[in-house]
Amino acid sequence: MSNSIIAVADSVFPSLDLAKKALSGQTSEDFRMSNDTSAESILAVAADADALLVTYSQINAEVITGLKNCKAIGRFGIGTDNIDITAATEKGITVCYAPVYCLDEVSDHAMALLLACARKIPFANARAAQGRWEMPAVAPIGRIRGKTLGLIGLGNIPQKIVGKAQAFGINVIASDPYCPDEIFSKLDVGKVELNDLLSQSDFISVHAPLTSETENMFNMDAFKKMKNSAYLINTARGPLVEINDLAAALDAGELAGAGLDVLPEEPPTKNNPLLGREDVVLTPHTGFYSEDALLDLQTTVATDVATILSGGEPKYPVKPS
Repeated sequence: MSNSIIAVADSVFPSLDLAKKALSGQTSEDFRMSNDTSAESILAVAADADALLVTYSQINAEVITGLKNCKAIGRFGIGTDNIDITAATEKGITVCYAPVYCLDEVSDHAMALLLACARKIPFANARAAQGRWEMPAVAPIGRIRGKTLGLIGLGNIPQKIVGKAQAFGINVIASDPYCPDEIFSKLDVGKVELNDLLSQSDFISVHAPLTSETENMFNMDAFKKMKNSAYLINTARGPLVEINDLAAALDAGELAGAGLDVLPEEPPTKNNPLLGREDVVLTPHTGFYSEDALLDLQTTVATDVATILSGGEPKYPVKPS
């Protein structure tokens, strides 16, 4: 199948050479890039395509209905909440993704945000850069050893965080009704209900998928259940946190601060209430990134797409829930 058409809905990569190399047995010249992320633009290049590659674009039922020849949708990422899996499955399209490509990077980033918040590194750095050598300004700072980290979810990424946090002497608990008890025991992680996690944790790191049930799960009600000395870390999905409630909760002293790599709207608008706050550390959705991770990501997804087009079974298929 050397004349397959591969459409690309969007891309954050400097180049797609790695994906093209993995797909070289399928196509060498028919690699079509959408002009923008609208359904019309995507279908302009994908309507007759044999496969569609996507990062952040919404591949909803409208787009899927317009795919006439598509056999595979490859998502460059861990989650697939931007793809209508049910609609794709009903149309006979196999969706694949890369569930294990950046486990080290995101778990490292979550710990980096935790440490940056706990030690007030960005706040202190900003003052030092202005020539303000004011150690008392960072007070108070508590000792990290002996604190409790609560993980929302105990999947692949938070499992990587456990050992890194424990190396700092942090006690780890988690709330995940789908994770087997033996995983909790193996990792020496306390299994708790969500409300208990909120009330007991000094740091909370969010690793839940984005669903209708989890959207805005961190709202004012949740913040009021947290310690007023606690920090919220989110490297998962932006809409899991209601940012207006977070800003209001910080103003009210319901929690001490937050470290966020993701936001509901990216890039944020100028009126985002979290911009410019000294108690919030923001990074521009870079938690997934390393050169090694990009190699894994492109190669993993494109290889699975090539396998599907060849009539084989992909390594990482997505099934409807």
